[in-house]
Amino acid sequence: MYRLYGIDNALDAAGMDAVDLLRAFFLLAAASSLSVSIPSSLRSRFLIYGPRATSTGSGSRPPAGNTSGLLDYLATWQVPHVYFTHFYIASVLSSAFWGFQLFFRGAVFQAVASRVSEEHRLQSMSLTQVMICWLLLAMQGSRRLWESFAFAKPSTSKMWFMHWLLGLGFYLAAGVAIWIEGSGTILTRSVTIDHIKITNAPTMRTFFCVPLFLIASGMQHDCHHFLFSLKKYTLPDHPIFRGIVCPHYGAECVIYLSLAVLAAPPGQVVNKTMLSCLAFVAVNLGLTAQTTKQWYMQKFDKEAVQNRWLMIPYVY
Repeated sequence: MYRLYGIDNALDAAGMDAVDLLRAFFLLAAASSLSVSIPSSLRSRFLIYGPRATSTGSGSRPPAGNTSGLLDYLATWQVPHVYFTHFYIASVLSSAFWGFQLFFRGAVFQAVASRVSEEHRLQSMSLTQVMICWLLLAMQGSRRLWESFAFAKPSTSKMWFMHWLLGLGFYLAAGVAIWIEGSGTILTRSVTIDHIKITNAPTMRTFFCVPLFLIASGMQHDCHHFLFSLKKYTLPDHPIFRGIVCPHYGAECVIYLSLAVLAAPPGQVVNKTMLSCLAFVAVNLGLTAQTTKQWYMQKFDKEAVQNRWLMIPYVY
């Protein structure tokens, strides 16, 4: 193993391994989003994007010591909203790359797996779990990439550049998180096509979680198709939108929840790394759903929107 002194020394000093590092990334990223959402001065400048965004200034450099002017200036560091497509390109490429690495136990896989502690290696997913979870995540990224082109509309909307960087980081990290708690098994047994044969008898987890994943994916696709079919950005009148502001966000959470349960190592209820991944998804989509609800209430019928759930039932 080639020692990467900067990374290895930092992990050693913190008493962490690669699994802990991934979990910390997801949780710290989620906490950062929450911290930005609390002060209104930050939320209005950095959290809101798309048609819900308001003007944040002209983009000129503020006078020294002017905090508000500095925030306005930082808020002008934006990228086109169409850059969302980059997230799914990164997801698909990450899945393809790690699929190759896992199948052949490549050098990059070896470098990551060698930095997983013995404790995490001993509680390892089975190869069948790894391959099914990897395949489902690849399907999710591929579908979202196809939708980003098929349902694309001309738009001048923009988002803060940190949203873009954080999104790229999330999808690249998710590509590792989906298999890293199975690294102990992969190091000792070769991955073959036999591990994903449909003739294999499914476990109860597979029997429950795979259909849940597919149902949530189908619902999310239907929601995206419906939103694309709207002639203009208006209050959705589809039956599922009448009770939930952002059902497609709820479906995204269910997708990652099904993966977290499906990827649970032996003796565990859930894969903690993927659960951390879900926490990031739930926090960021929950904040966006809340902003969307507030915007709907201001722009459309307040009475028709105020009692709608955000993403899932009983979450207002």
